[in-house]
Amino acid sequence: MTLTQPADTDALDRIGETTTLAVSYLRVSTKEQASKGGRDEGFSIPAQREANLRKARELNAIIVEEFVDAGESARKADRPDLVRMIEYVKANHVAYCIVHKVDRLARNRADDVSIHLALKEAGVMLVSATENIDETPSGMLLHGIMSTIAEFYSRNLASEVAKGMNQKARTGGTNGKAPIGYLNVTKRDDLGREMRIVEPDPERAALVKWAFEAYATGNYSTITLREELIDRGLTTVPTPKRPAKPPALSTIQRMLTSPYYKGSVRFRGATYDGLHEPLVATEVWYRVQAVLTAHQTSGEKTQAHDHYLKGSVYCGECGSRLILTNAKSRRGVIYPYFICSGRHSKRTSCERKAMFVPDIEAAVEDYYRSIQIAPHVVTALGELIIAEFDRLHATARHERQAYQQERDELLSERKKLLQAHYAGAIPLDLLGEEQERIARRLAFLEAQIEAGDIEYEQAQAHIDDCLALAGDCHAIYMSIDDSLRRIANQAFFDKLIVLPEDGIVGEPGEPFNAFFNPEVQTRAIRYKERTAESGPQTADVVGLNNDLMVGRAGLEPATQGL
Repeated sequence: MTLTQPADTDALDRIGETTTLAVSYLRVSTKEQASKGGRDEGFSIPAQREANLRKARELNAIIVEEFVDAGESARKADRPDLVRMIEYVKANHVAYCIVHKVDRLARNRADDVSIHLALKEAGVMLVSATENIDETPSGMLLHGIMSTIAEFYSRNLASEVAKGMNQKARTGGTNGKAPIGYLNVTKRDDLGREMRIVEPDPERAALVKWAFEAYATGNYSTITLREELIDRGLTTVPTPKRPAKPPALSTIQRMLTSPYYKGSVRFRGATYDGLHEPLVATEVWYRVQAVLTAHQTSGEKTQAHDHYLKGSVYCGECGSRLILTNAKSRRGVIYPYFICSGRHSKRTSCERKAMFVPDIEAAVEDYYRSIQIAPHVVTALGELIIAEFDRLHATARHERQAYQQERDELLSERKKLLQAHYAGAIPLDLLGEEQERIARRLAFLEAQIEAGDIEYEQAQAHIDDCLALAGDCHAIYMSIDDSLRRIANQAFFDKLIVLPEDGIVGEPGEPFNAFFNPEVQTRAIRYKERTAESGPQTADVVGLNNDLMVGRAGLEPATQGL
C-alpha cells in the first residue's frame, strides 16, 4: 500500500527546516495481524508506523512515502510494496529507508544483501527504528549479525513447525483444516486443557458417505455426482468471510481421492492411521479409486437413459451394443428404432437392419415369461442352496482364521516399517510404496473377514429374495414402470441379446445365472427327490458348481425397488 501523502502529519510544517526525505517500510506476516492489529510478532502495523515516525524525527527527516506489505512473508523478496519501494527510491531522491527491525525487510541473508545493495545503489541508507544499524563499521557488523539471526529464526521456526506437523501426523492427528464432511473442534479435557480434534460434520458427513457409496456403483460421473449432492443440500462450511456455497467440481474430485475419509492421514508421502472417525469403509474407498481410474481411462461420460432397454440390449450378430435412433415419416410421425452401434460406427461388418423398439420391448416381455421358474423348482433350489451353505460355512471358518492371521502379520509389518523409517533405515518413497501395498491387502482381508461375520440367516434371506424374484420375474416385470424395468434388466441380466429374428436370449447375472441354468435346476430336483428318500446327499452338494452359484462378489441383497 503506497500512501499519496506524507506519512508524517507534521511534515508540511517542517519542510522548510530540512530537505532530508525518507521512506518507511512496514510488514506483518499474516492477514489477521494486518486486519486486527495482532501482536504475534511483537508489533502491529500501527506500532511499527509510530516507531518509524519517531526515528525519522530523530534523523530530522520527513517520511514522504509509506510502503506496507500486509500478510506477506519475509522469506520471499517479491513482495508487492517492497518492489514498489525499490522502484520509488531509484526514481526519487531519498536519504533513508526506515524499518522497524531488520527482519521486517528480509529473513534470509541472500535477500537482505540484495535489498540492501539496491538501496545503497540508489543512495539510500537503511535505518532500523529499534536497532543500531547504520553505515559505520560497527553498524554494518550489527546489521550482518541481525540479518543472520533473522535467517536463523526463520529457518528454525520453519523446521520446528515441520517437526511438529510431522509428529502430529505420526500420532494420527490432522494438520490444518479438516476436509468437507469433518469439522475442527476445540474441547477441554477433565483437567481443563484445550484439545483440538476433528469430528464428523453433523450436516455433511452423511452426504459425503453417500457420495462415496454412490460413486462406487459406477453409475455416476463426478459431474452428475456433484449435481446430485447439490440437490441433496451439500454446501461448503461457512467462514466469517465466506458464506456457504455449493462445492466446486474440484472439491468433489479431491474428496473422492482423499484417503482421509477411510481413516488415513497422509503427510509428506507417508500414510498413518488417523485418530478421526472414518466416514467410508476401506473397501468402498478402494472401489471408488478403481471407478475413478476406469473413468479416466475411458473418458468419463454421463449416460442418458432415454429408454429403459438402452444399455441392456446387444446385437445378436456382432455383439455390439444397440443404440436408439428416431425416424420421421412424411406425416411427421416419429418412430423409434434400435440400431447396431457396430454397424453405425463401421467398427464391424454387421449388416443388421434397424429394429422397431416396440417389437423389442414385446420380445423382452416374452423372454421373461419363458425363464420364469416353476414353484416346485424354486423349492428344490432352495433346499440345495441350504445344503451348500452348510458346507461352505464350515470351509469359511477355516479361511477366516487364515485371513485374521495374515491381517495380524501385516499390521505388525506396517508397524516395523514405520519404526525403520523413523530410524532412517527406509527412505520415504519406499515407505509410501510399502504402505500402499499393505493397505490394499488389508482392505481385501478386512472385507473378507467382515463378509464372514454376516449372519447365516441374513445370507439365506438374500438368497430367498432372489429365488422369489426368479420365480415371479415375469409378473414383476409386467407390473412395474419403465424406470424400474431398467433396474430389473440390470439386476437379472448382464446382457439381453437380440437374435436376427428379433428373439431374445439373456446372459443372466449372479446369482440368477445359476437359478436359470437348466442343469442346476435338474440337479436341484434330483437332490430334493433323493433327500426325501434317504436324507441329505452330501456327494451331490459337493458336486455343485460353486463358481456358478456364488461369484467373487458374494451373495448380495436383491436390488431395491423390485
